[in-house]
Amino acid sequence: VEKLRSAVVLIVEIPSPFYYYMHCVFVFFCFHFYDMVHYGHSNQLRQAKAMGDYLIAGVHTDAEISKHKGPPVFTQEERYKMVRAIKWVDEIVEGAPYVTTLETLDKHNCDFCVHGDDITLTVDGKDTYEEVKRAGRYRECRRTQGVSTTDLVGRMLLMTKAHHSNIDNPDYQQHTDNFGKGPKGHSPWTGVSQFLQTSQKIIQFASGKEPQPGDTIIYVAGAFDLFHIGHVDFLEMVYKQAERPYVIVGLHFDQEVNRYKGKNYPIMNIHERTLSVLACRYVSEVVIGAPYAVGKDLLDHFKVDLVCHGKTEVFPDKDESDPYAEPKRRGIFRAIDSGNNLTTDDIVQRIIENRLQFEARNQKKEAKEMAVIEAMKKRDQLEQSEAAAQNAH
Repeated sequence: VEKLRSAVVLIVEIPSPFYYYMHCVFVFFCFHFYDMVHYGHSNQLRQAKAMGDYLIAGVHTDAEISKHKGPPVFTQEERYKMVRAIKWVDEIVEGAPYVTTLETLDKHNCDFCVHGDDITLTVDGKDTYEEVKRAGRYRECRRTQGVSTTDLVGRMLLMTKAHHSNIDNPDYQQHTDNFGKGPKGHSPWTGVSQFLQTSQKIIQFASGKEPQPGDTIIYVAGAFDLFHIGHVDFLEMVYKQAERPYVIVGLHFDQEVNRYKGKNYPIMNIHERTLSVLACRYVSEVVIGAPYAVGKDLLDHFKVDLVCHGKTEVFPDKDESDPYAEPKRRGIFRAIDSGNNLTTDDIVQRIIENRLQFEARNQKKEAKEMAVIEAMKKRDQLEQSEAAAQNAH
């Protein structure tokens, strides 16, 4: 007993990175065909991190995703960087295998793996977590309702603004439904549902940290629509502008974004964009519905030391004035070149160019899921029949 007690004290007293692996959670986080990194993915990682002390996210290669799902719209390098930027992730494994094995968990000193409560199948229709489930090293977290890649793609292609106010629009619902609907109906894991923002969800995503004396308060503003690698590179560069940065992101309301961007922008409404930005490790605070003009009241209220903007076009305000006139007058405006020119328009264009491939992939995915659901129903019915027969005797 004395030897064991000494060993425990030794583990606690000696700083070691291996200590944190004692309750390590491993999440295989697959970016499916055309999957944009949205707040549903971030929420899965948030829930997973709450189950342990150290979270490792496994990200698949382009080849693995193409084999099992279809060609991805984002490169593997883009996906690696996007996942690293999510604040609940401690480490990522590049090129993680599609099928989760005990060997993989042991290799990375992980106690168990976590996945959402939807099923993930191989190209042969097998459960990718079968082995770890049998070994009792599998945990589930709840899938985030109201967001899916299917829905987001539907918004891009429909070119309406119904998603801005989140109203129920029959034409919009029918259009997005068609992207995930195969000949045998809907899978509950691929269908579209409505997202309802709550104060609790914002609290879960927010850092809750106030700026401290000595912090440099940096303000940036924009739409940050379909939060992507271009946004991440920009915010990372903003974060590096100070030794102790406190980055505040001002998000414009949907109507404001639509005024200066037109078409059916933003693709994601203000509530969805808020969670996407809050999940980024470089962001300390978000102003929901920030004024378009960065004026005196805003700068004084947040005690802003620096205002940054990227290389994207700055649209004039409604009165044709420069929205950054006040920070420029104060000498606190700085233009940032992140070296990444990717825009939301580019993402939309990638989706549009591959629309047919996406529809085919989604219907194939749903067909496999429906087959699994039917098999599960038959298994449950058989077990119930056997139990009833035993009770009868």
